[in-house]
Amino acid sequence: MSLPLEKSFLKSGHFPTLFAAFLYFDCSFMCWVLLGPLGIQISKALALDPAHKGLMVATPVLAGAFLRVFNGVMADHFGAKKSAIFAQIVVILGLAAAWLLGVPSFAAVLLLGVVLGMAGASFAIALPMASRWYPPEHQGKALGLAGAGNFGTVIAALAAPALGLHFGWINVFGMSALLMTAVLALFIALAKDAPVQPPRQTLAGYLKVLTLADTWWFMLFYAVTFGGFVGLASSLSIYFHTQYGLAPVQAGYAVAACVFTGSMFRPAGGWVADKFGGITALSILYIVAAAMLMLVGIGLPSLTMALAAFVVAMLALGLGNGAVFQLVPVRFGHEIGVMTGLVGCAGGIGGFYLASSLGYSKQWTGSYQDGFLIFAGLALVAFIGINAVKKEWRASFSRGVADMDRVKI
Repeated sequence: MSLPLEKSFLKSGHFPTLFAAFLYFDCSFMCWVLLGPLGIQISKALALDPAHKGLMVATPVLAGAFLRVFNGVMADHFGAKKSAIFAQIVVILGLAAAWLLGVPSFAAVLLLGVVLGMAGASFAIALPMASRWYPPEHQGKALGLAGAGNFGTVIAALAAPALGLHFGWINVFGMSALLMTAVLALFIALAKDAPVQPPRQTLAGYLKVLTLADTWWFMLFYAVTFGGFVGLASSLSIYFHTQYGLAPVQAGYAVAACVFTGSMFRPAGGWVADKFGGITALSILYIVAAAMLMLVGIGLPSLTMALAAFVVAMLALGLGNGAVFQLVPVRFGHEIGVMTGLVGCAGGIGGFYLASSLGYSKQWTGSYQDGFLIFAGLALVAFIGINAVKKEWRASFSRGVADMDRVKI
């Protein structure tokens, strides 16, 4: 007699590794977006204009995008645990250097942003580590829970501005380095690589994945969901300060409310996709996200209305993140490491585009309107795309999963 799905999820897999992946992902994401919550204080100290502010918060996102490919390859070849330990050490050393040596110029901020990109690239290690322990019918739940590490962005938004005001923003980097050192110790103690690992891919194998149309569809879909999430998480503190005059701590609280919604509903996105199908979920969520970003782009007269629109947008984007990664292991079970890296890279590029375009939009036009409206248009393109491929995907994915009655797409 088979166990109910909820109980069989608890019986399957390896919970200490799932928790370790979540913790590593959570604290890494906190470090990844630190320049956003501290952006008001840093930009005042360095006298940055809107375009430079946008580049400052977008640089870790872009660096994380490309480093995700590197981390995905590394996890495939050397194992997720060893790769995660290496990545955490790089981030700890970068934070410690910023704390001890200082960040005296815009160039130094960008250099720190590149190092923090390795924290954002944790995605390409943490998710395959969790995924490889769980069967197909629980992929949405496992990846949703591991991916709930997005909550680290909430911690950064809540804590970093206040800590920066009380202790100096440069000291926040030192505090983060100490926290990451403790996380590394716990990770080493708890995490284990799954006993069954996919075969190592050759370079030709990685390049072959890029020749598949499905790869590019997944990259587009995640560029919108995750790109929208991280782009807003990185930019909204400066946006609320500039647009509505909020002080750094109050802007951090506003950002935390938005990011909390997106982070907490990522696991629910996996559950919704498991229950109703990832394609159906994404079709709805892209429309919701596009509508909210259009509202913000057209212009809302009050902070309350804008905050409500961003919360709903982040809810849709967070659910969408979980829904995309319910589909990835079904389609690319043997290439999950490299696909996590490639799809995560696309998500980071989407976030870089949104964060930087908002800064340039403000610099060139005096308004953030164009940045929001163009990204809303990308969400509509993703909606059209998911509906264009859904019939073919449902047919072809079904042939690739033996127990398809327990996996909905």
